[in-house]
Amino acid sequence: MSMSTIATLTRLSALAAVLIALLCGTAAAQQTITGTLPDGATYLIEVPAPWNGALLLYSHGYVAPGAPNPALDVSDPYTRGYMMAVGYALAGSSYASTGWAVHEAIPDQISTLDVFESMFGTPLRTIAWGHSMGGEVTAALVQQYPDRFAAAQPMCGVLGGSVGHWNQGLDAVFAFNTLLAGGSLEMVHITNPAQDYGIASAVLAAAQATPQGQARLALVAALEDLPGWYDPTTAEPASTDYATQEANQYLWLQNGLPSSFFGRAELEFRSGGNPSFNTGVGYERQLAHSASYAEVQALYAAAGLSLKADLAALKSAPRIAADPSALTYLSDNVAFDGQLTVPVLSLHTTGDGVVSVEQERAYAKVVHEANDSRLLRDRFIHRAGHCEFSPAEMITAEQTLELRLATGKWEGLGISLLNEEAGALGPEFNVIDVGGNPYPAAPAFMGEQPLQFLRIYDAFTQ
Repeated sequence: MSMSTIATLTRLSALAAVLIALLCGTAAAQQTITGTLPDGATYLIEVPAPWNGALLLYSHGYVAPGAPNPALDVSDPYTRGYMMAVGYALAGSSYASTGWAVHEAIPDQISTLDVFESMFGTPLRTIAWGHSMGGEVTAALVQQYPDRFAAAQPMCGVLGGSVGHWNQGLDAVFAFNTLLAGGSLEMVHITNPAQDYGIASAVLAAAQATPQGQARLALVAALEDLPGWYDPTTAEPASTDYATQEANQYLWLQNGLPSSFFGRAELEFRSGGNPSFNTGVGYERQLAHSASYAEVQALYAAAGLSLKADLAALKSAPRIAADPSALTYLSDNVAFDGQLTVPVLSLHTTGDGVVSVEQERAYAKVVHEANDSRLLRDRFIHRAGHCEFSPAEMITAEQTLELRLATGKWEGLGISLLNEEAGALGPEFNVIDVGGNPYPAAPAFMGEQPLQFLRIYDAFTQ
């Protein structure tokens, strides 16, 4: 029997178990434990009956300061129902603070694992998984605590590390401020994020109203590797449909403005200064390596603008240096060294305008440099949106990771097989969240090969 056949039978057996559990009502027979850690973070633990001995430790993403911050042990009710029905225990914490709380998240997740083990014993295997900033936390957990985990599944994760991610955001704001905002914005050491946000919003809207502004916005977007695809309910624009691509990038820029100012101000507060820099960065070279290079060239030509002149303006603009202690804080929380001792399977949507898909290449590069590529695989979902995975896609990936643990080999990763198995979970699991409502989404695994991340910062390249 082939490994792909085994993988299919394993997942179909799991689906049958879910249906039986739901029909018999046993999915509700469980223990739910909540509590508070010494630093104030709360935790949530759910253990089904019967328990299969495995634990999924979930790391949630960024929570804006002031927003509700409950403990989460899974991303959505569909995935929760499936995993509980087939016997997985679930656990996760809220983290002790909101904002860019990587520093708090890592120990809070380990403390939650400690609580679980004190109550239920050491699991047969613990798999870390999480989304967005929580995807970064997931990868950090297996880097810093390799003996506590059997495997990891970071999803739409900040796998370029915190420094690279925020440097990439600075590049976009730097170009926006230089070429469109006339130097009127506080890019770092932000004292009035609301004022900066108001100015930037007005400048952004005005730029989108002219061909010249659109060309410059395309350049800004290219330096942040923003995709030209925004709405997951629509088809990806054609590769040469530059007008539609730019219109979508405008939406991503609009979506990202709060992070550029409010998010950065929070980051600077916790870092004790500015942790980002663009000293030594050549923007002409950065643009040439961006996936949107051809788009920028075409829109500049159509607008009658000189791309060479604007790149020269970026070259001559005063650069920004990081405050050393703040940079150290952000590097500690976290930069990746690529050293793996457990299997890692990452997922990323191709049209992600919050955490660029190119960050997967950054992680693969540092893992390769550490000579641990045998333990890493990545798969991509052909869809717009940040973390726009269906439960079926996440479950299928997790079961593929289980197959790797069971056999010691990466099997069942063929694109057709992954899509077939996700589809076999049925329409109730093949949905995505669009505006708070479930939207049908066919499985969309694909073999993407993204370009290199533009602002690499890791243990080998800083």
